[in-house]
Amino acid sequence: MVSQDQRIVCQKQDYSMRKDKRMMNVKKTQPIGVFDSGVGGISVLRDLHRLMPQEDYFFYGDSANAPYGIKTVAQVTELSLAIVKKFVEKNVKAIVVACNTATSAAINEIRKRYPSLTIVGLEPAVKPAVMRKPNSRILVMATPLTLREQKFQALMQQYEKLAELIPIPAPNLVEFIEKGELDSPAVVGYLEGLLQQYRNNTDAIVLGCTHFPFVKHAIQKVMPEVPFIIDGGPGAARELQRQLRGKNLLEPQKHQGSVAFANSQPGPEKIALSERLFNSKM
Repeated sequence: MVSQDQRIVCQKQDYSMRKDKRMMNVKKTQPIGVFDSGVGGISVLRDLHRLMPQEDYFFYGDSANAPYGIKTVAQVTELSLAIVKKFVEKNVKAIVVACNTATSAAINEIRKRYPSLTIVGLEPAVKPAVMRKPNSRILVMATPLTLREQKFQALMQQYEKLAELIPIPAPNLVEFIEKGELDSPAVVGYLEGLLQQYRNNTDAIVLGCTHFPFVKHAIQKVMPEVPFIIDGGPGAARELQRQLRGKNLLEPQKHQGSVAFANSQPGPEKIALSERLFNSKM
């Protein structure tokens, strides 16, 4: 005799199998969903579009709940899963978690719930920074949550014998970028407070938040002697291309790709900022 609990488990497994089967019928003509805690993930969207301009992209910025970097893991996971659900309902063929914080907190749960969906996340580009110069001194700028999470701690442990890695929490930098302040005196002043003690003694800076590439010029003003500033966007774009090619899900080169923006914050301001950032030269 089957118990009520067993029936519930079977029903959940049956629903999961039906949902998984639906997602396995993915077509190359479906769009790619890209999301971030705000507008910062547009830096990754730009890398994706440069590499694969034939693809259709749908970008969702959760600016109403930004910044993610000061929230708990549970909060970030809940917010991320809600966005992924929207993407699945839009029949995307792949999802890019264009947020280091959301990747650290939620990508394992996202992959667990949607095992047949192509999902790519972000992590700080520590490896290429370390490999560039042995025994170098590297600053890793990121949100507090990213720096706290086990994913980042494991990355640090992997390379700590090859370079001096210095985590730099920058919790307020996201808010400047969400307001469209990329090179203002306030941004430069904030960066000076974070970085000035490392002047003339730094070999590279890793931008461990997808918002931060938009203030790269401001960082260069504060740290003009640093020869190498890197972020994880290009690597994520190449990884998505590799996975889509392996699954025969790349759009043909002749297809005219498109980019659409949405944001959880009401009003036209964030969409206008999104378009400005996407079209900016950085």
